Amino acid sequence: MEKKTGKPRERNKDKSKKQFLDAVGKILKTKGYAGLKVNDIAATAGLDKKLIYKYFGGVDQLIDEYIRSLDFWSNVSKEDMPVITDGGEAFAKQMLVEQFDYVGNNKELQKILLWGLSEKRKSLKRVYDEREAVGEGLFTGITDPYFGDKAERFRAVTALLVSGAYYLNLYPTNAKTFCGIDVTTEEGRNEIKKALEMLVELVYTTAPATIRSRRNH
Repeated sequence: MEKKTGKPRERNKDKSKKQFLDAVGKILKTKGYAGLKVNDIAATAGLDKKLIYKYFGGVDQLIDEYIRSLDFWSNVSKEDMPVITDGGEAFAKQMLVEQFDYVGNNKELQKILLWGLSEKRKSLKRVYDEREAVGEGLFTGITDPYFGDKAERFRAVTALLVSGAYYLNLYPTNAKTFCGIDVTTEEGRNEIKKALEMLVELVYTTAPATIRSRRNH
């Protein structure tokens, strides 16, 4: 008798999990977070709702996994980092520009960001905590040593840039232009990305002179 390997069952599990995750995304896009009910998710996935509890442990855990899969900063890893020789300036530019585009191209993530502003939810808090942990690793490992006693100032500037990138992607719900820039066009978005890079360059000029001199030699 041929020995069963169990692999087809694993493939079916992975396929079913993806169907549930896709269903969450579809509902978020069409109905918003208010539509994320167990019966609706199961019906959209075309699967038995019991499988949600079997594979994820519950609806909250399913939503957790979906949100985590979308969050930009939660998915930044050490493998994404180049060799740092400039105190992280190039990496900061890259991450901010990529984040701006990522949020702009992801309607489901935009719904999640709005959800986080309007409702307290444990799943959202867990993802935010993970995001902060990733950011803390980047700050303490790269930029804090570079900026020295101005490290907190750099963190504050980064907070403004990240939140601004989020907001400008959510803003076009009711309008197109912000400060006269059409943030729905490629030209307008390119200006925002150039501004992000320019602001990073400016803030790096505030690093202690001894560190800037060391970097340039």
